[in-house]
Amino acid sequence: MSESEAIPAPRGAGLKAPAWLRRLTDVRPEEVPALGWAWLYIFALLSSYYVMRPIRDQMGLAGGLENLPWLFTATLVGILALNVPFGWLVRRLPRSRFIPLTYRFFAANILVFALVLSLSGPEEAVWIGRVFFVWLSIFNLFVVSIFWATIVDVFDTEQGKRLFGFIAAGATLGAITGSAFTAVLARDVATPFLLLAAAVLLEVAVFSMRGLARISDTLSREPGEATQAIGGSPFAGISRALSSPYLLGISLFLLLFSITSTFLYFEQAGIAKRSFPDRGSQTAFFASVDLAVNVLTLGVQLFLTGRIVRRLGVGLTLAILPLVSALGFGLLAVAPTIASVVVFGVLRRAGNFAIARPVREVLFTVLPREDRYKAKAFIDTVVYRLGDQVGAWSYGLVAWLGLSATALSVLAVPLSLAWLFNGIWLGRRQEAMARERGDAPAEAGHG
Repeated sequence: MSESEAIPAPRGAGLKAPAWLRRLTDVRPEEVPALGWAWLYIFALLSSYYVMRPIRDQMGLAGGLENLPWLFTATLVGILALNVPFGWLVRRLPRSRFIPLTYRFFAANILVFALVLSLSGPEEAVWIGRVFFVWLSIFNLFVVSIFWATIVDVFDTEQGKRLFGFIAAGATLGAITGSAFTAVLARDVATPFLLLAAAVLLEVAVFSMRGLARISDTLSREPGEATQAIGGSPFAGISRALSSPYLLGISLFLLLFSITSTFLYFEQAGIAKRSFPDRGSQTAFFASVDLAVNVLTLGVQLFLTGRIVRRLGVGLTLAILPLVSALGFGLLAVAPTIASVVVFGVLRRAGNFAIARPVREVLFTVLPREDRYKAKAFIDTVVYRLGDQVGAWSYGLVAWLGLSATALSVLAVPLSLAWLFNGIWLGRRQEAMARERGDAPAEAGHG
């Protein structure tokens, strides 16, 4: 047997990235199949979520805006309850098994909501809507966190800088598709049928994840990881997130983002409540705002994100969204108009999805596998919703004290500045850890 026959060519050898793809991102030929599966995976997930998100927002308003802090509290409790059984699954099963199990659990929940809503009357629908609001808030964080944990398990730091922004564009296309689907059909199609479509899309995500798992060894430093249980303690996500300075820094970054996001969410919810009298119009409004955010996000992800992070490095790129937030909240403190809230909200959300979110995921590429799934899940869900709690109850306290929303805008400015310096520190620490692992060149960024 010749040497060429004895050593099989790596999967992906001989492939050539299409010219249009090479113009958009610096992808290597052997990365093209994994990139394609990752795109379909996140496209299906976000399509499913954004079909349901406007329904959630409308249902959350149905019981009154004053109930939203309680719904956020219930969400935090639900997430805390789910983290330990999820940690147990991660400990006992390989990702090729625990991810489909988790997604199909949520798909079964969607089918139950569709059935119950189809059988309920107006009075029951209010309470079902509150439960659905809490459930979807949990769903979104878990399924997206699992996706990115899988991605950082497949791609390393150098690949993340080049490709994560482009992968996030698949999320944006999914969000645009789901938002447009609901915006067009919400007035004429019953909610249970929209939920059925969301369940089907979630199954497409499972199919895509399995496709990615089949080829992940071609990019992995440790072939066979997809078929190995991670092990460890089911409580490791909590203990590690609270004991590691680096993970605490990531937690602080997400906490500050979440607090300030909640301030803006309540402003938008109040505007919709006052401006649109019927549920269909409210749902269509939320879907239209989502659509505007995602169209803007897509252009940045496709043409700018990868170039920005490679030129500025992780730390300065992470500082962009806090800087925009400090300026935006400063503007709201001076000119608290409806137009300012909506424009700032769209720009901020687009900046998060297009730049901050994919670059934040690069932070996890230098961590052990157990931290990527367990600690990441805890940070992405519990810490995120804890920020919601702080933001929601701060909003309620301001209203109770009879103060205007300007007080929250003033408070958000120093929080955003603290967030900015936190992002710079995280970026420097990540790149130092990447160099120690041999995942990145010594330079922070390049053109």
